[in-house]
Amino acid sequence: MAVTSRQSGSPNKEGEQLVMEHGGDQAGGDRAFSSAWFFVITSTTVLVVLALILVSCFARNNYKSPDASSFDDGDHTPNGPRANVPPRGWNSYDSFSWTINETQFLSNAEILANKFLQFGYEYMVVDFLWYRRMQGNESTVWSSGFDTIDQWGRPIPDPNRWPSSSGEVGFRQVSSRVHELGLKFGVHVMRGISTQAVIDNTPILGTEGHPYEAEGRVWRAKDIALPQEPCKWMPNCFMSINTSLSAGKAFLESLYKLYDEWGVDFVKHDCVYGDDLNIEEIKIVSEILKAKENPILYSISPGTHVTLEMAEKVKEAVNMYRVTGDDWDSWRDLAFHFDIARDLALGGFIGDKGLLGRSWPDLDMLPFGWITDPNSNQGPHRNCSLTLDEQKTQMTLWAMVKSPLFIGGDMRNMDSSTISIITNPVLLDIHNRSINNKESNSVRIDNIRIWVANASTDEAYIAFFNLGSSARTISLKLADITGDLITCSVDTGDAIDSAGENFGAFDVWGGRDIGEINSTFSTTIPAHGCVLLVLDCPLVAVL
Repeated sequence: MAVTSRQSGSPNKEGEQLVMEHGGDQAGGDRAFSSAWFFVITSTTVLVVLALILVSCFARNNYKSPDASSFDDGDHTPNGPRANVPPRGWNSYDSFSWTINETQFLSNAEILANKFLQFGYEYMVVDFLWYRRMQGNESTVWSSGFDTIDQWGRPIPDPNRWPSSSGEVGFRQVSSRVHELGLKFGVHVMRGISTQAVIDNTPILGTEGHPYEAEGRVWRAKDIALPQEPCKWMPNCFMSINTSLSAGKAFLESLYKLYDEWGVDFVKHDCVYGDDLNIEEIKIVSEILKAKENPILYSISPGTHVTLEMAEKVKEAVNMYRVTGDDWDSWRDLAFHFDIARDLALGGFIGDKGLLGRSWPDLDMLPFGWITDPNSNQGPHRNCSLTLDEQKTQMTLWAMVKSPLFIGGDMRNMDSSTISIITNPVLLDIHNRSINNKESNSVRIDNIRIWVANASTDEAYIAFFNLGSSARTISLKLADITGDLITCSVDTGDAIDSAGENFGAFDVWGGRDIGEINSTFSTTIPAHGCVLLVLDCPLVAVL
């Protein structure tokens, strides 16, 4: 997460920043990444294309939403691909900042397991500073001298907030309880080494529980620390380490050995990206995780500015990577993501190759429900400021972009409207199974964004977003948009272009069958709201 103030950024141009602190000019300009869709049918002796039959659309009657069983990612074996679909879960930051304790965390875990696991929300993540002691107003996000570390300079949970961690147990009992609930356990970690470890000059752990020795001496925290490279948004608390030294690599290995012993399934690695980009540390951690017998999903967080060029460098080493600063519950923050999402889709970043599986651009958590304020010393105490229409817009954009979905609000106090939005079965099916996700360039309407995607069947999705501050009625031919879509051959699954002008449609947020749209489609979109359609697309069949 970022704790710096939000600042304006320059427009998106080749070689310049893509992602800024929220605010200012949105990133502009299209990235020229295009793809050609084609199919070839072969036999051992002759190439024969027998027929192409265009089947026109029919009205969508009694649309049946996908059931919860379709949300399983099929990745429950240790050797399976990691992040085969965009991850989902809960993160403590939006509701508790850094103040969460064991009781609060496990209470939320029980609710996640009972109500949301069936919808694919499986990761339970404790965000930053779980090792910081709370001492009134003296200990804050930026204060140093309050962090709990072990004899090897590694952060360990504050035993006052996490009582089961006492006696060198760490997060073992917490992760065990999370696993008993059928969930996966995640932690937020920082770059390099803590200032506390450097001040104490703790020895570095080597093999078999002994201090790390090389070149005839024991290596300590000050030997590997780089005080001239502090974390930019938490400069008093963490700094880089010299990863060119074997002792520096040994320290990182000792950290992830500890997390593995705790039963950690997910790591959110902060302050190694954006303005704090540290490619070497990311790659070393990636290699450490690659060698682990138990799979650990690898997520990185920038805190500050990110560019497409940076994303290109890190995507294959990780499974998730944040592409903005922190997203909070304001329309300004939400609207900022549209240009970024467009550029990521054009660049082919969505679901690209990642660490032992896939990687996903991360638009940040969903700040819905009962939350706190940025960098607060106070837990959840207020409702999300986004309107219901704005929350539907955020959920729809996140699903169409296939961003990881992490609930931010305190689940002990979550209203039914929020629950219905984050568990909408059509949105979750889009999130899991859609392909060819992108912003449409075929129709241009001021303050309106149109996103399209295909299902794995002969369905397609079109989302109309109103970025304006008043309701808007639009009319257009859907056939003008479907050129951005593909459909799948019923026999081979090969992707080909769609065509046609008649569409059976279902309005997702309206919860109604529209029937057959013969030519022009008209709809009114609320201010900052969206309309999401599921279409029966023209189907090209190969006989």
